[in-house]
Amino acid sequence: MDRFVIRQSCLLFLTAFIWGVAFVAQSAGMDYVEPFTFNAVRCLIGGITLIPCIGFMKIFRKKKNNGQKTQRELKSLVLGGTICGLLLFIASNFQQFGIQYTTVGKAGFVTALYIVLVPIFGIFLHRRAGLQVWCGVLLALCGLYLLCMKDSFRLSKGDALVLVCAFTFSFHILTVDHFSPKIDGVKMSCIQFFVCGALSSVCMFIFEKPNISQILAAWLPILYAGVMSCGVAYTLQIVGQEGMNPTIASLIMSLESVVSVLAGWVLLHEKLSRRELAGCLLMFIAIVLAQLPERKKKETVLPSVDP
Repeated sequence: MDRFVIRQSCLLFLTAFIWGVAFVAQSAGMDYVEPFTFNAVRCLIGGITLIPCIGFMKIFRKKKNNGQKTQRELKSLVLGGTICGLLLFIASNFQQFGIQYTTVGKAGFVTALYIVLVPIFGIFLHRRAGLQVWCGVLLALCGLYLLCMKDSFRLSKGDALVLVCAFTFSFHILTVDHFSPKIDGVKMSCIQFFVCGALSSVCMFIFEKPNISQILAAWLPILYAGVMSCGVAYTLQIVGQEGMNPTIASLIMSLESVVSVLAGWVLLHEKLSRRELAGCLLMFIAIVLAQLPERKKKETVLPSVDP
């Protein structure tokens, strides 16, 4: 295998690892602060972390733009960052509230359902999904049933909240896909973190009672979620995806769901039943199946007949 591919794959796996462990940090942070407070602080830290990254990457990226193009890019950058920030605000807070009522492992797998949801929503953007993607959707639904449904046919409170997060993240991914070819992805990420942090701060002061001492007590999970999950992991994703097949990149990053289960087991001593493990397995197979490239039909070539 090419050294370049190995290096990029390692960067993307490190991204998935950081995101997977972040579920533990989010769960641990709830012991000290409330959801809006946690997300407000972590997103503001994430935005601040990306500022030096933007300056560093600007040194190595020389672009020749006229004034008209720069103004057009600026409008797309602000619009894309604002929309992504709003979607991130909804998704991250639903996820944070949901983690209070479910395990880290289940939250990771339910959140990873966005990888299967994206091609479904992509239909409305005239992007056709193949047969194996639809097979992945059915497997994911079966896995979600085993993972989340108990005695009665209904979602638990935590699972339902995280499921809303998965749907919102699907729209977030499609929005990023729309704007990223037009502007700098790291800059857009920086804006989205500040937008999400600002909106979470407003809700924090309205619905919660933030306490500096409690925030300082949760410094480790907040710092990890802010610097590592928001700042470092997103930058690693941008660097790791350069020159990589996007399907392979998405497959590697989807391993965050597996890491979240392992992290919950090792760090929080959480356990899953056999039924829930079977659901996790089905959802992981669905994620892999949905991301694998489909085989192209071979064209039949008729033998030439000499006159």
